[in-house]
Amino acid sequence: AVCVAPLTAEISTSGFSRHKHSILKMDEAVLTIKNELDTELVVSWMSERCYQCLYQQLGLVPAVTSPGQPSSVDFVVNTQHEITLQINSTPVTLDLCTVPFHFGEHGNYSLWVKNLNDSSVVNCSVVTDADPINSYIRECHTHKCIHKLVNVTFSLFSVSISLVIMVFVNYGGGRYWFFRHESWNGLTVADLVFPWFVFIMGTSIALSINSQLCAGSTRCSLLRKVVWRSLQLFIIGVLIINPNYCQGPLSWDNLRIPGVLQRLAWSYLVVACLDLLVGAWWSPGIDILLYWPAWLCVLLLEIIWLCLTFLLPVPGCPTGYLGPGGIGDMGLYVNCTGGAAGFIDHWLLGENHIYQTPSSRVIYATHMPYDPEGVLGSINSIVMAFLGLQAGKIILHYRDLHTSIMSRFLIWGLLLGAISAVLTKCSTDQGFIPVNKNLWSLSYVTTLACFAFVLLVLVYYTVDVKKWWSGAPFYYPGMNSILVYVGHEVFEEYFPFRWHMVNSQSHAEHLTQNLVATSCWVFISYVLYRKKIFWKI
Repeated sequence: AVCVAPLTAEISTSGFSRHKHSILKMDEAVLTIKNELDTELVVSWMSERCYQCLYQQLGLVPAVTSPGQPSSVDFVVNTQHEITLQINSTPVTLDLCTVPFHFGEHGNYSLWVKNLNDSSVVNCSVVTDADPINSYIRECHTHKCIHKLVNVTFSLFSVSISLVIMVFVNYGGGRYWFFRHESWNGLTVADLVFPWFVFIMGTSIALSINSQLCAGSTRCSLLRKVVWRSLQLFIIGVLIINPNYCQGPLSWDNLRIPGVLQRLAWSYLVVACLDLLVGAWWSPGIDILLYWPAWLCVLLLEIIWLCLTFLLPVPGCPTGYLGPGGIGDMGLYVNCTGGAAGFIDHWLLGENHIYQTPSSRVIYATHMPYDPEGVLGSINSIVMAFLGLQAGKIILHYRDLHTSIMSRFLIWGLLLGAISAVLTKCSTDQGFIPVNKNLWSLSYVTTLACFAFVLLVLVYYTVDVKKWWSGAPFYYPGMNSILVYVGHEVFEEYFPFRWHMVNSQSHAEHLTQNLVATSCWVFISYVLYRKKIFWKI
């Protein structure tokens, strides 16, 4: 295969550069700091999304050279989140002022540092010299924008749509930050898709196994198929999805072992085996009490996760640490990214066999490899799939009783939402167990499962009860989900999924390219569906 180099370079958002830019990249603005004081200034910065972080130095601004002629230095600042600028004097470190500001993309700004009538009082004020462009959806507050985007995503929830959104996010999502994974605690649109896919996979397991048993298949034959299918998923993930063949032949020295398909394979194996084995022991009855041995196994797994997470000693780190390390927690635990989860992956898999560029580098400036699909988090992905299995059992046990099905979905959603509220204290960083996709924390699972049950009510009512929507065109990718997922990863750098852009720093062009690429896979899956071609493992 011919290797094609990426057409656009990744933009570093872990810090700011001290140099003039004639052409700004995406998510950047120019800030000119003008100093009217007779002392040199040290300028530092911190992102609002960085919890308990150290300030990082942006640069130095010389003292004024002559009255009326302030010294000035240009800096390039990031526009994704609000930042706080801290101005200190030298050589004596004195905090002169602190300025929080959310810069707009491609805007030009000036920060004036000067004395007012009282020479002992320093004034710092930001002036907009050139308005930012509107490519970053600034017409509403950032969190409100995310809320609206999440609501749109909610209305389209199903396994096929989860797959389509996953493809769109993997292609770049227009290079908007809310289509990238959160740096540590919290949620973006990108963090919603994978757990929903795992959830719906669990639902599909219940429906699929039930239909095959009704068709006459034996449990032993289905167990063999489950094991073989899981093994195939794992091999495809390790040998086809993870490697970058443009960097040379496949080598064990730097082969990443965890991954998305590997996580799906493990979750599918455990949950499908639980369903087959428990179903063999109990006759049809109540949808929860019927499967208490399986629930007992899942609760035991969750206890193992809690014990390892909060009790396992990690060298050089506090026991039970859930933080990102790096500059977080005031820089006290630089090499503790992920706590027990990171330690277990390094111990079992080795540093060269896990993900090398985690999202924690973006804001927290971490340097350690950390894998968001690591070993410890796989336990909670099993819990997520099992909750999806529970949704499938509700559909099977109360078939055609629409009110019973929807009411049980809502009860599950309410229960899981209450658990999430307790675990997180309804906050991003202050809870007992924050919502964290990198860790696949317990609150992450309960929160996303809560959303999943509520959204399943909407989808069930729209598609199955009222029949207002058939699911097209998103129905078709779900019929060839493995082909679409593997294909979009393997052919990501090839036309028509990617082409040379006129302006690679334009969100609009990236968004167009990513939408076209995603639409191509929907069309391909539609053609395969019409020709009755399905790739199943």
